[in-house]
Amino acid sequence: MDTIDTMAETFKLLGDKSRLTILGLLKEKELCVCNIVDMMQMSQPSISQHLRKMKAGGLVKEVCKGKWTYYSLTIEDKPYVKDILIHVPSQASKISLLDEQLSASVCD
Repeated sequence: MDTIDTMAETFKLLGDKSRLTILGLLKEKELCVCNIVDMMQMSQPSISQHLRKMKAGGLVKEVCKGKWTYYSLTIEDKPYVKDILIHVPSQASKISLLDEQLSASVCD
């Protein structure tokens, strides 16, 4: 069970539009930084900084696969975050567009 202080820090993380968008994307699927950069049209250092803060706050985890680092949600112990993410607008269309672009580049 999180303390009030821990929950307050988590809510601060969720109060940033970019971080909330990233969480919405990760709600759909595991992604690497380069995918998030493409979808959000932000710099790689900026996205990495947001991911670093969310990892420190226990919201995301990273897994290295070859030369890429993939991020996914790790909110099983934070039911209040799960409840909030239910209300975050779906990012599925951005994910679908990315998947289409990746499929097209592989087939070219």
